[in-house]
Amino acid sequence: MVEEKLIKLLITHEGLRLKPYRDTRGKLTIGVGRNLDDVGITEDEALYLLKNDIKRVLDFLKERLPYWNGLTETRKMALVDMCFNLGPGGFLSFKKMLRALERGDYEQAAREMLDSRWARQVGRRAEELAEMMREG
Repeated sequence: MVEEKLIKLLITHEGLRLKPYRDTRGKLTIGVGRNLDDVGITEDEALYLLKNDIKRVLDFLKERLPYWNGLTETRKMALVDMCFNLGPGGFLSFKKMLRALERGDYEQAAREMLDSRWARQVGRRAEELAEMMREG
């Protein structure tokens, strides 16, 4: 069997859907007939998706934060984690935190992180990320 021909045949018959949908039996499905309800994904597949998501968040932050290169790795990690959780729009809504970051006032940035509905929702995660921001 030639893999490329088999892939083309399966895509022809199953279709290629890049967003989850319910198949004819009501099963949550994605891609080329991947039954997420019964089969799920493997750890390798989950990590592959995560690496792509991290790259997308990093590209966004590098583009939107002109001071990105001046941040420590620890602060960058905190911001990636926060943006990953909130999504780009939610992350950009932290205007006071972003202004503090631009000034290099990491203590104030940490306070702004904690003074939010997000921090109340995620609890310990926000505390840990704020500490990473403070300590750098």
